[in-house]
Amino acid sequence: MPFRYSAPPWWRQAVFYQIYLRSFADGNGDGVGDLAGLRARLPYLKALGVDALWVTPWYTSPMADGGYDICDHRAIDPLFGTTEEAESLLAEVHDAGLRVILDLVPNHCSKQHPWFRQAVSEGPGSPSRDRFWFRPGKGPDGSRPPNDWPSQFGGPAWTRLTEADGTPGPWYLHLFSHHQPDLNWNHPDIRADFAHTVRFWLERGADGFRVDAAPFPVKNPSLPDIAPHASPTQLPYRDQHQVHEIYRALRALTDSYPGSHFLIGEVNLPTPAQRARYVRTDELHCTFNFPYLASSWEAHKLRQIITDSLPADKDTPAQAAWVLSNHDTVRHLTRYGRDDSSFHMDGTFVDGPLDTNYRTGFARARAAILLTLALPGPAFLFQGEELGLPEVEDLPRAAVHDLAGKQPNTPAQGRDGCRVPLPWSEDTPPFGFTTNGTAWLPQPSSWHGLTAQRQEADPASMLRLYRSALAWRSCHMPSLPTTLRWVDLGTNVLAFARGAFLCLVNFGAHPIPLPRETQVHLTSSPLKERRLPQDASAWLTRSGYPAPPSLSHDGTKSS
Repeated sequence: MPFRYSAPPWWRQAVFYQIYLRSFADGNGDGVGDLAGLRARLPYLKALGVDALWVTPWYTSPMADGGYDICDHRAIDPLFGTTEEAESLLAEVHDAGLRVILDLVPNHCSKQHPWFRQAVSEGPGSPSRDRFWFRPGKGPDGSRPPNDWPSQFGGPAWTRLTEADGTPGPWYLHLFSHHQPDLNWNHPDIRADFAHTVRFWLERGADGFRVDAAPFPVKNPSLPDIAPHASPTQLPYRDQHQVHEIYRALRALTDSYPGSHFLIGEVNLPTPAQRARYVRTDELHCTFNFPYLASSWEAHKLRQIITDSLPADKDTPAQAAWVLSNHDTVRHLTRYGRDDSSFHMDGTFVDGPLDTNYRTGFARARAAILLTLALPGPAFLFQGEELGLPEVEDLPRAAVHDLAGKQPNTPAQGRDGCRVPLPWSEDTPPFGFTTNGTAWLPQPSSWHGLTAQRQEADPASMLRLYRSALAWRSCHMPSLPTTLRWVDLGTNVLAFARGAFLCLVNFGAHPIPLPRETQVHLTSSPLKERRLPQDASAWLTRSGYPAPPSLSHDGTKSS
């Protein structure tokens, strides 16, 4: 039987660009990003050099939690446009040679979802309540929550219902906001509706899905209290073994459609063994690499995370996608400017002295993207990081929308600090984001130097660095080995080889010489006499490796 070459799936080395739709680009002038704005900016994304888009929820929603409180997974919220516009976008993205994955939110819906409104209106004993987790409270008058489970937004994970006649009713479970009642996946309606949603978008051209809060949909059905001194790996409301039935069914369904589809999960769990269970051969293809995102800017910590994250078998699909920021985290450029540059995924916020000129964070962010894009496997970019946007930490309290801003130990702006609309052009807000003069979140006037228009003309800009790196990666890295070999150049240097390709990152306080007999292709900061400065990275190849003209730190060809 003749040998047949099987090309790796399209997503194996793809770079995804996360679109937080309401902050990307406004096409109708109402101050909120929308489908029309995204469609108009597709040439920008194509020129950037990404392979695919991840669009955060565009579904019908009251927007209590930025669209993650959904009323209808199969309808576009009027704030963003229409289903017909979404279908046109999918077709236009494919025409541009890109792909699209969409958000799925299996754990919960909105309080305004027809099912929850029906459950409330039909009263005690209604079968419609079985689609959720309604339970009587503790105590003689039922005034205490059914158990001690916490909400991810702070406080208890239970809210007491008031019946139509004004009497106190049972409590309903919400592991997130009280606006987001948890769905009971033991009910056949939930599974059937979820499958209907997946089919709906696959038939309209979606190339896959990002699964929100993937470990949470299945609960211990007895709803026990958290045991005293319980391990974080053994919680009754998270990572129950039956949850994998959901993702096996999802994988089987997507695999039944023509083409190659991609499934990635938001799996923020304590141990590599727990995370690995979600990417078995019949479940999700990938998870986000949250330890990498959350790491401080230290060579030994990043090396250990990368080592732990790489598959043991070169033929095994990548288990975790490299990511530096997303719509729930403090932008990494700002984090990297702090003494404590880590991010705490449990939601707490660590304050610290800032590099107010962002010079440290800016240099490290440039180095970090070359490190990230040099690693084997898929990578995700969050919109605006290619412009070097910092976190906005002084939003007026009245302007903040995010519920997380009301949590203890979080900044007043919650997660809105990373969701401020992008600056496209012009010298004053709204920087070309909208035509009506006001964006839904205020943009700092200092962003006039960070607009895409201005960075287009600056060969040393962050935007030009991203374009150069993505172009080189697309052209040359698919042919590189997917395994890497660590190179020892000192404790303050992170260096690895993939075949003849070398990536170096200098975490030390002094410049380091580049290895001899190597050709420089890209650096995050200018070299001086072939020495790599502090907080800088370089892409090199060993002499004799066939390569294109070199690229300097500014993205231009060099001799």
